[in-house]
Amino acid sequence: MSPLPRFLRPALAALLILAAASAHAAGTLVSGPMLGYRAHRETVIGLETRGARKVSIDYQVEGRPETAQTVTITSPWVSPAGGQPMKFVLPLLEMGATYTYSVRIDGKVQKFPYPLTFKTTDQWEWRKDPPAFSFVFGSCAYLNDPPYDRPGKPYGNGTEIFRHMAASGADFTVWGGDNLYLREADYSSVSGIWYRYSHDFATPDLQPLFAAMPHYRTWDDHDYGPDNANQSYELKDVTLAAFKAYSGNPSYGEPDHPGVYGKFVWGDAAFFLMDDRYYRDETILDQDANPKKSAWGARQFEWLKQSLLYSKAQKNQTFRFIVTGGQVVQTVIKTARSETHELYRHEREELIQFIQDNQIGGVVFLTGDVHHSALYRRPLTATQSIYELTSSPFSSGSWPAATSEKASDPCVVAGTIVGTQNYCRIAVTGPKDARALVIRCYDKTNAFQWEQTIPSAALR
Repeated sequence: MSPLPRFLRPALAALLILAAASAHAAGTLVSGPMLGYRAHRETVIGLETRGARKVSIDYQVEGRPETAQTVTITSPWVSPAGGQPMKFVLPLLEMGATYTYSVRIDGKVQKFPYPLTFKTTDQWEWRKDPPAFSFVFGSCAYLNDPPYDRPGKPYGNGTEIFRHMAASGADFTVWGGDNLYLREADYSSVSGIWYRYSHDFATPDLQPLFAAMPHYRTWDDHDYGPDNANQSYELKDVTLAAFKAYSGNPSYGEPDHPGVYGKFVWGDAAFFLMDDRYYRDETILDQDANPKKSAWGARQFEWLKQSLLYSKAQKNQTFRFIVTGGQVVQTVIKTARSETHELYRHEREELIQFIQDNQIGGVVFLTGDVHHSALYRRPLTATQSIYELTSSPFSSGSWPAATSEKASDPCVVAGTIVGTQNYCRIAVTGPKDARALVIRCYDKTNAFQWEQTIPSAALR
């Protein structure tokens, strides 16, 4: 082979340098960090990168550099959409402590316009009164993506609501389903599903919220599959994998029974995150001819009953929040596309009878789906009621007509219907023998809409 002419050698050297630099360019951050579950001695932090070879989280107790530690993921897994969603479990932390942390991608420390901190749970049990705390709740976050949206007016109505939620001072967020919307171009393929999760989690206004507080999630039809999808959806194992990759719940289903259902405890409240899709019977199935028709499936329903009984047996649990995508307590079928539990009436009545027979107090349903918000109250006895808080939508299209139907549902609490984008903040306050829920609703501009207080005595 003839030697390379001398005048070409500098150009070749420059090309080789550029190629090497390109081959070893630092990866980029796509979304996060997002705080997941929090325990006494452990937490999880999720984020997504692209093109990264090594990602680390450095953390320490605030103001105590001698406690510094690092967790690293090398050669991160790459999703079918090209992203690298990952979760870091930070183990054996100090209880009741505040930590600071930073993110390094291929050795480069990432910069954020907000502080990166997290807290661990204080060991209050058997030692002091339960702590006061608050959480944000809602559902239905449609995030516009023009190439894949339907023609006409965009269905998403802005994302500023997430900035207000981040600044709310709440301790954590509970996402009630339809946390994103899979389109036709998404739910028809594996790569399309992973693309939607990656794209929507990267929404700029979500990032401060992700970092501000822990997040717990369940799903409904739109983050599970097609509109009103049931157990027959052929790619439900793919959406389950994507949901788990981008969520920070402490558990998902049972070892031999998949799904997104699970539970967690915060203070003196137990939360039961229900999966109303993976085992769902079709909504239009005649429930009188098929009395075992179920939105949750028999196995999960039994898990819920046993979980409620176990929670009742715990001396330090006052409230029991059942979080599920569709409405439960309310009794009016408003549209032909409705998916309320009124269409699964036998399952609902069996659950309510089980709650009464076993004297399980403190039960509140948290639901979404219907693109308006309201508080519902169903009396069980002269002294006990079950409440349902429906909060919807965060950013999807709303249903203003709901405000004109306030008299049609005997369970609705007067003055609580909101027919525009909104979220709810639930505060749990008071001494151990006189706890109360204070529910406040705000619209997407953070304008106050209504407030209701429910003493724990009303739920006994």
